[in-house]
Amino acid sequence: LQRLDTFEGIAILTTNFGNAIDPAFKRRLTYRVTFPFPDEEMREQLWRSLLPPEVPVEGDIDFAGLARRFSLSGGYIRNAALRAAFLAAEEGAFLTHEHLERAVRMEFREFGKLAESGTLE
Repeated sequence: LQRLDTFEGIAILTTNFGNAIDPAFKRRLTYRVTFPFPDEEMREQLWRSLLPPEVPVEGDIDFAGLARRFSLSGGYIRNAALRAAFLAAEEGAFLTHEHLERAVRMEFREFGKLAESGTLE
């Protein structure tokens, strides 16, 4: 806390656990910006925008279905999109909807969640 009091620059701090921050620490922050969890429409936009444009795609990707089925934050969507691209590249194949579904399941497993729950926050 003393270092924060004497720091004269700009510090950008991030957390997924804002409620766990000590009140004395919070008082020393000039500005706080909260980014709400993305709703289904925003998740669809994230899926569309975070898939690397240079990745060749085969067939139709149901971005709306992914957004509806999996309640993921933007960071997890980015991770799953990149993971799916790597899965397709490893197979020497175009990216498919199945690669994206598989990547989401891998994200859930990695963080100890069940894919059937559909939520990874």
